[in-house]
Amino acid sequence: MYAICSLFIILVLSACSPLEIASNLTNSENTEEVNVVKEHVPLQHPTVTVSKPVPPKPEKTSITLSAAGDFTIGSDDSFGYDGTFKHEADRNGLSFFTENIKSLFSADDFTSVNLETTLTTSTQKAEKTFRFKGDPAYTQILNEGSIEAVNLANNHIYDYLQKGFQDTVTNLQANNVGYFGNGYQHLSTVKGIKIGAIGYNGWNDTYEIRNQIKADIDTLRGQGAHIVLVHFHWGEERSYVPNATQKSLGRYTIDSGADLVLGHHPHVLQGIEEYNGKFIVYSLGNFMFGGNRNPSDKDTMVFQQVFHFEDGELLDQKEVNVIPFSISSVSSRNNYQPTPLQGTEAKRVRSKVLELSARISEPVWVAYEGKQN
Repeated sequence: MYAICSLFIILVLSACSPLEIASNLTNSENTEEVNVVKEHVPLQHPTVTVSKPVPPKPEKTSITLSAAGDFTIGSDDSFGYDGTFKHEADRNGLSFFTENIKSLFSADDFTSVNLETTLTTSTQKAEKTFRFKGDPAYTQILNEGSIEAVNLANNHIYDYLQKGFQDTVTNLQANNVGYFGNGYQHLSTVKGIKIGAIGYNGWNDTYEIRNQIKADIDTLRGQGAHIVLVHFHWGEERSYVPNATQKSLGRYTIDSGADLVLGHHPHVLQGIEEYNGKFIVYSLGNFMFGGNRNPSDKDTMVFQQVFHFEDGELLDQKEVNVIPFSISSVSSRNNYQPTPLQGTEAKRVRSKVLELSARISEPVWVAYEGKQN
């Protein structure tokens, strides 16, 4: 917070006080009464006020970004019906899923999540163990949850092949939800600040992905982006500690000009690292996750960062918040209704994030495959 006071200097040039003219009328023989006449002579130098130019008041702006993990608003056909995301949607309606998040996300300036499903009616599937899809009508959940943009770079976005992917993009467009990853970039303007978002599958740290990251960040900056956030789908499932590839890619991305790095895929929380004045959130975990009817670890979080600007320039002012959540409003199963934790449970998850953050070792051994130019 910086204040600039405007200084005014007023110079007053005062004229002399009014001139009194006294006329003594005398008679050689008689002394008559003397009449004194007071005459007000106009000021020769009127008051002059001189002001220095007033510098414009700096324009201050703050942008609050929120991020959450995996949104699988759908499920796998092999799960049947009972207890699935579709079952819950049919029973409670679509508004049910966002009841406990919409006030939080509608109060911020920009919310992004990882969309780990397809939104399609296609029936042709990829040859793999789990293939997720949701009814295209489920796209409304993103609107009701005040989700501005979603990451498409993950290992489930092509579960229903190219048709399923294209249907997903079409449904996002129809519902005015932004998207990025898999070749797409997102750029939006909020309160005069341009926010850019890109996403990648970060399975390996290679020469090719590094070149792409740097080129994409430069492109967004060239388009006027004040903030660049980067999503990565990376790491190992159910691992609470980031691997060497996550750390080397995350740090390279910050060094290449990103302002915030956000990770997902492990389905559990991982720690947060501050690196060169920026933050790397290694795994946000599940959030609204239709991929598992009852995962043993239901802990998750919303990561928030407030970016402060003065005259369009990002200030070196760090303000972050970890908001503990459960992926479900009931503990006995997953009902796909993310719910903020309170009291001792909230304290437990915050302590968990701190403990996991402390387990991020500083050195990054050779994870980069190839020689960087």
